[in-house]
Amino acid sequence: MKKAIQLDDRDNVATVTNDVSKVEQVEVLGPMGEVILDAKPVEDVMFGHKLALRRLGKGDEIVKYGEVIGVASKQIAVGEWVHTHNVESGRLPTSRLEAEN
Repeated sequence: MKKAIQLDDRDNVATVTNDVSKVEQVEVLGPMGEVILDAKPVEDVMFGHKLALRRLGKGDEIVKYGEVIGVASKQIAVGEWVHTHNVESGRLPTSRLEAEN
């Protein structure tokens, strides 16, 4: 079974430890090594990338390492790949329009 790791109890994403196909089951381990979730990815997720641990709405903070690393730019489902296509920076403008304002 494929694995993902939640690095901090406050994280709402986990990092996958192998490439994961959307047809595979992923066992998510918490910071102490306990299984906190069995998830089936919504889409393929590449090694080292993030997987949503719960449903996130547009504007919700993305938390990794116990810190806010961005904001959801659209709704994100449990098991969905979390990356630049659905996350905006919480600190820097991520679109040309934001950068111009």
